[in-house]
Amino acid sequence: MNDDRSRTLYDRALSVMPGGVNSAVRAAIEPYPFFVSRGDGGHVIDADGNRLIDWVMGLGPLLLGHDLPNRVEAEIQRAASQGPMYGTPTEVEVDLAEFVVRHVPSVEKIRFVNSGTEATVSAVRLARGTTGRNKIVIMQGGYHGAQESTLVEGDAQRPSPSSAGIPQSFAKHTLPVPFNDEAAINTVFDEHGDDIAGVMVEPILANYGIVHPEDGYLQFLREITAEYGSLLIFDEVITGFRVGGLGCAQSHFDVTPDITTFGKIVGGGFPVGAIGGRAELIEQFAPTGDVFQAGTFSGHPVTMAAGLETLSFAAQADVYDHVNDLGDQLRSGLADILEDQAPQYTVVGRDSMFKVVFTRDGPASEALAAEGACESGCRQRPGCARYETCPKNASDVMDAETARWRRIFWGKMRDQGVFLSQNQFESQFVSYAHTEADVEETLEAYKHAL
Repeated sequence: MNDDRSRTLYDRALSVMPGGVNSAVRAAIEPYPFFVSRGDGGHVIDADGNRLIDWVMGLGPLLLGHDLPNRVEAEIQRAASQGPMYGTPTEVEVDLAEFVVRHVPSVEKIRFVNSGTEATVSAVRLARGTTGRNKIVIMQGGYHGAQESTLVEGDAQRPSPSSAGIPQSFAKHTLPVPFNDEAAINTVFDEHGDDIAGVMVEPILANYGIVHPEDGYLQFLREITAEYGSLLIFDEVITGFRVGGLGCAQSHFDVTPDITTFGKIVGGGFPVGAIGGRAELIEQFAPTGDVFQAGTFSGHPVTMAAGLETLSFAAQADVYDHVNDLGDQLRSGLADILEDQAPQYTVVGRDSMFKVVFTRDGPASEALAAEGACESGCRQRPGCARYETCPKNASDVMDAETARWRRIFWGKMRDQGVFLSQNQFESQFVSYAHTEADVEETLEAYKHAL
């Protein structure tokens, strides 16, 4: 596959941008990332003219794919043609707010911002401001954007910044615990319950290989936060309007958080974030409350139009049936391939998300056939033959063959015209523009690459 122009572009980029990129994950591709020229349905065409099936979809925002339905494209163009922005409210931001409030169980009011990171920063500030408490519980390996309160590693006894530039005095207020570990949650609440402002969790760990919650885990978080007067914050930046359809993951798992953060799909492919929740909480944002939050580009009219038309189209067309069916086909096909070629590996994901985690200690194929594995992505089912070895938290994914995935497997897939996420941890996504032919071609590529 010819990469001459991408190599030249990367050489230029290294001279003017740190690492030649504007987001660190893009540099995970070695020896250099390819540059995309344009999108086409469920595909991208790179700077050298190579055509690839795209399962990255902008890291999640592109529910409809690169070719937007005519009505969605027309509304975006109409909004852009009326002027870039105004610094005043517009009707379309009210329309999108009403749509989200109507469909997402926990959201009575909402504040739009400009990124998932900005949404989670504001959610943490809101939790602290409304409870008068300092500490935030997060899941090890959960990703909540590039912010000081959650770029913390270690455990609840020894939290430390995971990035230079974050004082230890900040990190001490963050309590990392393993996902799916009720005992660890009980311990931190026993020790710090009176000062825990909230628990921030992705309903599915969607940035660490896609780890499904064990049955009852999210309900447990709901109960213990209510018991201690803390807030339950669902980070649905990735799962929002993808898992569980228009009701988001919280509707699928039937757990109602106090606060929800959004991003990606809610902006229809344009920069966006949002914080929604109970009215009395969201009302604590300025100007009605004492928690300051503001932004020049918040509620940007083009973004609001793109988000509203994307979600309206999804509500009226067969978008979720289509993407979820293709997701099932991918995961089921991958499970069959792994049973023959790499039974130690694990298929993960749900709805329109999928991934293969290169776990090391899965059962032999005979055990899979005898006991019956989850057919369409790991569900943490105790009766499954894989239950003891499937990834239950971020540490389990980190212990997988992550270097092999990135250094060997990813390149083999691209050589066959399939673009997967840049490392073992990022999710992969199905869009409305993908087809069964894309699925079949991708499964054949997996057979050869594995």
